[in-house]
Amino acid sequence: MAEENETLPERESMEFDVVIVGAGPAGLAAAIRLKQLAAEAGGDISVVVLEKGSEVGAHILSGAVIDPVGIDRLLPGWRDEDTPIKTEVTEDRFLFLGHSGSIRLPNFMMPPLMNNHGNYIVSLGNVCRWLATKAEELGVEIYPGFAAAEVLYDDDGRVIGVATGDMGVGRDGKPKDGFMRGMALMGKYVLIGEGARGSLAKMLISKFDLDRDAEPPKFGIGLKELWEVAPEKHKPGLVQHSFGWPLDSKTGGGSFLYHLEDNQVAVGFVVHLNYANPWLAPFEEFQRFKTHPAVVDTFEGGKRLSYGARAITEGGFQSLPKLAFPGGLLMGCAAGLVNVPRIKGSHNAILSGMMAAEHVQTALAAGRANDELTDFDAALRASEIGADLKKVRNVKPLWSKLGLYGGIALGGLDMWTNTFGFSLFGTLGHGKPDSATLKPAAECPKIDYPKPDGKISFDRLSSVFLSNTNHEEDQPIHLKVGDMALQKASEHDVYAGPSYRYCPAGVYEWVEEGEDAPRFQINAQNCVHCKTCDIKDPNANINWTVPEGGGGPNYPNM
Repeated sequence: MAEENETLPERESMEFDVVIVGAGPAGLAAAIRLKQLAAEAGGDISVVVLEKGSEVGAHILSGAVIDPVGIDRLLPGWRDEDTPIKTEVTEDRFLFLGHSGSIRLPNFMMPPLMNNHGNYIVSLGNVCRWLATKAEELGVEIYPGFAAAEVLYDDDGRVIGVATGDMGVGRDGKPKDGFMRGMALMGKYVLIGEGARGSLAKMLISKFDLDRDAEPPKFGIGLKELWEVAPEKHKPGLVQHSFGWPLDSKTGGGSFLYHLEDNQVAVGFVVHLNYANPWLAPFEEFQRFKTHPAVVDTFEGGKRLSYGARAITEGGFQSLPKLAFPGGLLMGCAAGLVNVPRIKGSHNAILSGMMAAEHVQTALAAGRANDELTDFDAALRASEIGADLKKVRNVKPLWSKLGLYGGIALGGLDMWTNTFGFSLFGTLGHGKPDSATLKPAAECPKIDYPKPDGKISFDRLSSVFLSNTNHEEDQPIHLKVGDMALQKASEHDVYAGPSYRYCPAGVYEWVEEGEDAPRFQINAQNCVHCKTCDIKDPNANINWTVPEGGGGPNYPNM
């Protein structure tokens, strides 16, 4: 945003009944449901959806195997249409990987909730593009390329809208030729569906102390590639999950291979961001994973099409903040509704968006505006969303406390007992936030990663190229370091610069040359908007903010 001064023109303003931030599953479901409810009541509700990506789906990154329960509820006739939801799961495989071998776990051992029967393998970005057409057909206004940068409040501190970021601001913070002031979008209610670690959600959680009674939020980083594989190696509908190598027994994470249509395979790797060793690099672990004998054959002779990375909410039931604030609601991954062991959140996102729409429509029908929808929080926790998260609430803390073997065994037992409505462990806490879990570099072994071969494994920069990431270079750096002296004294001197390793896009590096060495360099134009730096910096000293609208990755089929 340009520096506030008297020379800046006033923002133009537009008024709506409901302003929605984020054109993901939650935001689009909320928009569609609002229009459906208005039509059922014989009236209309004006709805706008803001999306920071250059188009709907440009910033959507997910595995993804979706549970269709949300879409069935939202658009019951979808199965009779031409949709991007085409590939039904035909087979589930669960593997434990050792250094050079693997063990397949029998499916009957897995808790029933891990069964993917009836689910679909999709590009979630394409699903969102399809949902956007449904929303627009109903009269929803969708503004891609508009990044919501600021929450607007009235004199009583209630949320009354959001403002988009200014366009055409130089690196020095001053307006350039072609400068355009951001727009104020005013609403009777504002719904936040930005995804994991959303910048506005973070502001609202802090301002209204929404996490006062919650455990610290927890996250993972998910890295994904889309491949076109040889036809004889393609098995449409196959879903394969694994854990173990290359991660050690104290580091949480796992992988997936999803066989879509058209000889395409999505491969992904998740590292829980509560890891302790600052020498660990999630990107390199992902590349190393693909060389495992149980995996590599799928990709030999294939072609890598896309790459991306994104933070994943992993705190679950215990970490849910209060979801209602004066003037609006949190939904989807902005609220933290991912079921971690299932690696699924889109169904809960859609259901939460629908539920948010129903609470907003009831309030609007009663002539209310900008107040707190106090019933929403309890209703969501008592719903099937709350039940879905409650069943798996101890899997993450057990893995964190006991490591791979004890955590998987007892986590699986807990999911089995929760099938019958009880837990042996009650509700376990998460403990420290992910920013506080690193050990000093001197206390940890270095990890020697092999060089990429350019066929199965790759480097960061060629990967970022495939993400189609682009930012206007002459704009303020959107990654804000709070205290540069602290960054040097702690992040560099104590932890050996883990930002260079945890960032999956080569944004951060410590330059050891020149008079001012070492110098913390931020290559902001590489940023794929994963938010890992905002989560994992050991001093919580990096704040991810939105860049100019339309900047970032442009994922085609992720």
